[in-house]
Amino acid sequence: MNKKKGESKSEISTRLDLGSKFWKTFLTVLAASLTFAGPTYMVYALTNILKIDYFISMVSGVVLFIAGLALIWYLIKNNTIS
Repeated sequence: MNKKKGESKSEISTRLDLGSKFWKTFLTVLAASLTFAGPTYMVYALTNILKIDYFISMVSGVVLFIAGLALIWYLIKNNTIS
């Protein structure tokens, strides 16, 4: 079974099926977790528990925050959430 190199966008989106309630809920909870818990609890865990440098933990918190915002933007753009 050979897969085509140029899969269309509709084939990829049918695999993920953002219309199902499970994926809507999962991606919304993931986006909220990345946006709110990423910059707070992850920075705390990296700094105090894992004893990683403060600057590195703050940069990772900002990266998680931006990833959460990007996921929220993607969900709103595709009318998955409104």
